[in-house]
Amino acid sequence: MLTMATKMRAAVVPAAAQKRAAALREAIETHDHNYYVLDAPTVSDAEYDALYRELQALENEYPALATPDSPTQRVGGAPLPEFATVRHAVPMLSIRTETDTTAAGALQFDARVRRDLGLAPNAPPLEYVAELKFDGLAISLRYEAGRLAVAATRGDGEVGEDVTHNIYTIRAIPRRLRTDKPPVVFEVRGEVYMSRKDFERLNARQLAAGQKSFINPRNTAAGAVRQLDPAMTAQRPLLFFAYGAGETRGWPLPKTHAEVLDTIEKFGLPVNRDRRVAQGAEALMAFYEDIQKRRSALPFEIDGVVYKVNSLALQRELGFVSREPRFAVVHKFPAEEMPTELVAIGVQVGRTGAITPVAKLKPVFVGGVTVTNATLHNEDEVRRKDVRIGDTVIVRRAGDVIPEVVRVLADKRPPRAKAFVMPTKCPECGSAIERLPDEAIARCTGGLVCPAQRKQSLLHFAGRRALDIEGLGDKLVDQLVDDGIVHTPADLYKLDHAQLVGLERMAEKSASNVLAAIEKSKQTTLARFIFALGIRHVGETTAKDLAAHFGSFDALMGADETALLDVHDVGPVLAKAIADFFAEAHNREVIKQLRAAGVHFAEGSPRRAASGAVLGMTFVLTGSLPSLTREEATALIEGNGGKVASSVSKKTDFVVAGDEAGSKLERAQALGVKIIDEAGLNALLSGSASTRESP
Repeated sequence: MLTMATKMRAAVVPAAAQKRAAALREAIETHDHNYYVLDAPTVSDAEYDALYRELQALENEYPALATPDSPTQRVGGAPLPEFATVRHAVPMLSIRTETDTTAAGALQFDARVRRDLGLAPNAPPLEYVAELKFDGLAISLRYEAGRLAVAATRGDGEVGEDVTHNIYTIRAIPRRLRTDKPPVVFEVRGEVYMSRKDFERLNARQLAAGQKSFINPRNTAAGAVRQLDPAMTAQRPLLFFAYGAGETRGWPLPKTHAEVLDTIEKFGLPVNRDRRVAQGAEALMAFYEDIQKRRSALPFEIDGVVYKVNSLALQRELGFVSREPRFAVVHKFPAEEMPTELVAIGVQVGRTGAITPVAKLKPVFVGGVTVTNATLHNEDEVRRKDVRIGDTVIVRRAGDVIPEVVRVLADKRPPRAKAFVMPTKCPECGSAIERLPDEAIARCTGGLVCPAQRKQSLLHFAGRRALDIEGLGDKLVDQLVDDGIVHTPADLYKLDHAQLVGLERMAEKSASNVLAAIEKSKQTTLARFIFALGIRHVGETTAKDLAAHFGSFDALMGADETALLDVHDVGPVLAKAIADFFAEAHNREVIKQLRAAGVHFAEGSPRRAASGAVLGMTFVLTGSLPSLTREEATALIEGNGGKVASSVSKKTDFVVAGDEAGSKLERAQALGVKIIDEAGLNALLSGSASTRESP
């Protein structure tokens, strides 16, 4: 409650205080610009802090001075219940990725652009802008009359999340454009990121406080921006680089993309200086090679470079294809490789009992994260690469791929290096490890008595594409198994509120939510139930094929290997794995308990369509579609006689690509598989498009 004295000070602010506060705000904003945008600080941290504290003191004494755009208000406001949605006036589209990760990829891009423009071979070189591909979170900043009004994430490209209050906390982003004549509307597109040094400092603070370290700068920056509590965002050292403009009004559009970037920089936003106007493909290649050499020395993470046609008129002429601009491309670098010492080799027990040798490494920063473990795949791979404990090895990581040991630097092998010996007993349960003569993978024979397999089986059972039990994650499953509360999936349906509330970090509300999710999971589909059981080799597609072929669970459970071989894409190995699973008494008992607990699914004869617009065709889905979820698109395809596969091959008929499509799109392009978007899929399903088009 405000005192009378405070109310009086709030009502009347002396002119001298107003003038001093304005001067302090201007000085602080100038220093922020010099530090974050120009990278040329003109005062020490102590001098900056003194100015900041003086402004805080003035605003505390005269609250009316604490305007929303004051530098002191970047600390964050009250937590939000949820993010509002923002529809982008100009869509934030993704850019296609060049498949060739050598410098020659620039030649391919240039050749495509020249062909699309109909240029003769002897026509002058085209002018491009070459920029860095930042590894952060895409953001749109909407300035209205020069003031930051709305900040939004990319989302699905059409609709994003309103993160304005969080973006307010980032000092690199000005609240006001540095111009006396601001446009009516000016949207800046860019990337929120975290520097390597700041990320390392943040993790050091986390570890010192006994908290879990973060995985990589990109995920940490993205998570910070999407915090519901802006005060938490303010604690993260976030930075920003602009790379383009969205909607603009009241601003004369320049002729080139380079001029757009120059204007954004003049308006006071950070634009990376490592950008270049390049004449022709050879100049793009030179840029690619130069940045690749300097990549490790950059203060932030990048995973490649971006090329854009410089002329905005030519950009409009080139247009878009499958929601991707023809005038731009991402040219990524090859997977990063770094040397480090292999200090030990352990084994990891997977959901199906697979024993995977894992290299324990001296920590090394590679591919955007600090790597301490890397897969060695299997015993034969360890022997083939002659990996020994104590070796110096090359570790590779690209994107979200699990780090792996690529090769050994044999010339650096110490005399003490030791060969790996596969254990004969499971490290989790002590059961025997066996390896069948025709298999590369050794396995624990413990089944559901093995805690490692039990935990992974439960997580698989509760997964989004299986029984979809929201809230049943790693930490909760660990507690349920370690405390002996849950041994099989059927035990999940015996849990009560008191048991859950008694667990660490499990509040009343959380316990109720988990129980509600478990209850909801009782009603599922036959295919999901089959997939949830975790039968070896049975993925989502096979589960659907089994459900479609047999129609009922009892028919599937009673099928022998010969009957199973009649199912689409089921061979001898898979048929044996399914038959063996249902032959196990403990598996049948768990299934009996699940059904007794009320888990049920529609049965009948839901065989694959005998006819349909895409009968017999194979599709692969990648990226986010504008209006269909992955499950909805799959149901539409299968309902019309098609099949949805998880990977692209020469047998794939169509790849349906949405926003942020990844390696599957690249694979399709390399194989010449026909690529369509959601509209193209709908046209096929309605029978209004030809299926004989060339890729």
